[in-house]
Amino acid sequence: MIASDLDGTIVSGTGQISARTRDAFLAARAAGIHIVFVTGRPYRWLTPIVDAFGGLGTVICSNGAVLYDLENDQVLWAQTIDIATARQAQQIILHHEPQASFAAETTKGLHLGQGFAQAGRTLGSLAELDLHSQELDTEGIVKFLARSPGLPVEEFYQAVYPDLSQLLWLTHSATDVSLLEMAHLEIHKAHTLDEYARKLDIKPEEIMAFGDMPNDIEMLQFVGHGYAMADGHRETLAATRLTAPPFSQDGVAQVIERLLK
Repeated sequence: MIASDLDGTIVSGTGQISARTRDAFLAARAAGIHIVFVTGRPYRWLTPIVDAFGGLGTVICSNGAVLYDLENDQVLWAQTIDIATARQAQQIILHHEPQASFAAETTKGLHLGQGFAQAGRTLGSLAELDLHSQELDTEGIVKFLARSPGLPVEEFYQAVYPDLSQLLWLTHSATDVSLLEMAHLEIHKAHTLDEYARKLDIKPEEIMAFGDMPNDIEMLQFVGHGYAMADGHRETLAATRLTAPPFSQDGVAQVIERLLK
């Protein structure tokens, strides 16, 4: 099996997957290797995969909180956060960062709190965040988000982690904003990848994975062949044994090409 993160690993900042990378994945699939994409993106934001591959198999979304059947456009499974836990997390974060703003990704869409959207942007058709709404609890929160307007993301993370780590799983993956991503305490990319691989009778040592950011660390450490991108986050590089060439050089494609020789 090959498991790959998307943004910064095989997807560019403009949402493109190169022809070389596309061809490498298709060649791997033709050789009998299972392909699964593992991303922090919600299932609604999989356009780069659809554009490059069409309906290609199953995608692990929202940092492992959602298993999505791309071919049949169907959520197969989701692990949600109850609304009371989200409210508790909000209070903990506001204690450390009073200027924080919040959002919640549910199985149905994105709910934005006041101040979360960047200046000049409007909510549009997106829902407004209400952490006392029964509708929000019914939809099920798969990812809770907190944004700081002033603290660097590493400082933001370190400030809240001691109080949040027993309540929710916490990570970050954005490069242009101080954004924390939270999920159910038992959920991360490695957890859901493990469950998915078990159903296919694939062992961790038979999996090659690629990623670039801290939200990929558990996955890269779980598999037998976990590659951090050479131009990835320093924490990810420090946590893994193997390094793929940088994204700008189609690093993932290079490793897959070597595998298939």
